[in-house]
Amino acid sequence: MAGELRYACKVVIVTGGSRGIGEAILRKFVHEGAKVVFCAPECERERGEALQKELEESGCPGEARFVVCDVASETDIKNLVSMTINLYGCLDCLVNNAGVHPAYQEIDDVSAQDFRRLLDINVIGYFLAAKYALPHLRKTKGNIINIASLVAIIGEANALAYVATKGAVTAMTKAMALDESKRGVRVNSISPGNIWTPLWQKLASEADDPQAKIQEGIDAQPLGRLGTPEEIALAVLFMACDATFCTGADLVISGGAELGYGKKNNRDAAKGVEGVKG
Repeated sequence: MAGELRYACKVVIVTGGSRGIGEAILRKFVHEGAKVVFCAPECERERGEALQKELEESGCPGEARFVVCDVASETDIKNLVSMTINLYGCLDCLVNNAGVHPAYQEIDDVSAQDFRRLLDINVIGYFLAAKYALPHLRKTKGNIINIASLVAIIGEANALAYVATKGAVTAMTKAMALDESKRGVRVNSISPGNIWTPLWQKLASEADDPQAKIQEGIDAQPLGRLGTPEEIALAVLFMACDATFCTGADLVISGGAELGYGKKNNRDAAKGVEGVKG
């Protein structure tokens, strides 16, 4: 059976693995025979433990172990890596997925404290997980996959801090890939577009017209739909086990959202303003 599995007996850490894209990645790796340690904050303990139990009882060829971890805490991340090594003795892949997207705000309403907190989770958390995982990944010639975002490339209105953090992730991926290439460790990123996750659902629910917000998300793709967490999980698996000549790459999975021209003029006072006509 092991010969039919794509990641049999490999050891993987997935941060933010209790919901959405992280949960889909966890499930995919476990179904492909991997031993996965996944984490989420204390508030997700019940969900994480239930997922572990479900996968244990399902007869999946792999294993799942849940660990409480706040990725903004260096102590928690060190503990996450240590527990993984204590359990399995090695590490083959780190998937940095944990992240948050705050409510949409103009820069006037974003505090420095809010920005720093977002950096701690979305960027410093990735850095710390990589830092403590790398000594073990170098031994196995393993790899790191950082979940970034399409908005790091094309921008997003009223989400300056979030876009900045995701841009930092893709830049950090390239720098780390260059540094670690001499040790045989691959480092890549994946930039999803509009994926239907609990986070996307929450952001839509906070809009004045949630259904219109969802339709706006659907209409952004030439393919005419939102992506699924499972589609991102398949790409992560590909990067981990098949993309053996890829490092420093950023794989965009967006349904084509970045392609072609679209309505961009959102100025309130656009009428009557003289400008250069192209």
